[in-house]
Amino acid sequence: MAIREIVSYTDKFIRKTSKPVKVFDEKLWELLDDMHETLNVSQGAGLSAVQVGVLKNVFIININGMSIEFINPVIIKKSGEQYKKEGCLSVSEPFNYVKRPKKITVKAYDRFGNPFMLECEDWTAVCICHEADHLVGVLYIDKICVPPLGKEEDEDCV
Repeated sequence: MAIREIVSYTDKFIRKTSKPVKVFDEKLWELLDDMHETLNVSQGAGLSAVQVGVLKNVFIININGMSIEFINPVIIKKSGEQYKKEGCLSVSEPFNYVKRPKKITVKAYDRFGNPFMLECEDWTAVCICHEADHLVGVLYIDKICVPPLGKEEDEDCV
C-alpha cells in the first residue's frame, strides 16, 4: 500500500469525468488499498479515484468506523433535502453549506465485481453524493448555498 498525492481543486484534472471500471483485478485492489491508506492519513470521510489522479469510477467512504468501497456507483433514488457543511481533501476552502438529498439509494459493485445496493440517509448520504459528484468533475464549492433559516445543520462532512 502507498499514500497517494491528492489532486488540488486548482488542477484541471479534478474536473475530468471518470471512466467505468471494466476489470476487477489486482490493479483495482491496489488502487483501493492505496486510497484507504491515503484517506486514513488525510483524516477525511471520503475519497474518489480522481482525487488521487486516476480516472476510474471509484470512491470510498470511511464514516463512523465503517469503510465502504463503491465501484461504478449510480444513485438511483433521492428524497428529501438537508443542508450540511462540507469540506474536501482537494479544496483548501473552509467548510460551507451544500444542499443534498436527505435519503438516497445507490447501486454499485464491490472490489470483486459483486453488485450491491445501499439505502442511507443523513451524513452518509451527503458523503456518498459528495464523492459521486467528483466522478463527474463537480466539486462541493460549485454547490455552496445559504440554507433557509432553521434548516442549517452544524455537522461537518469532509
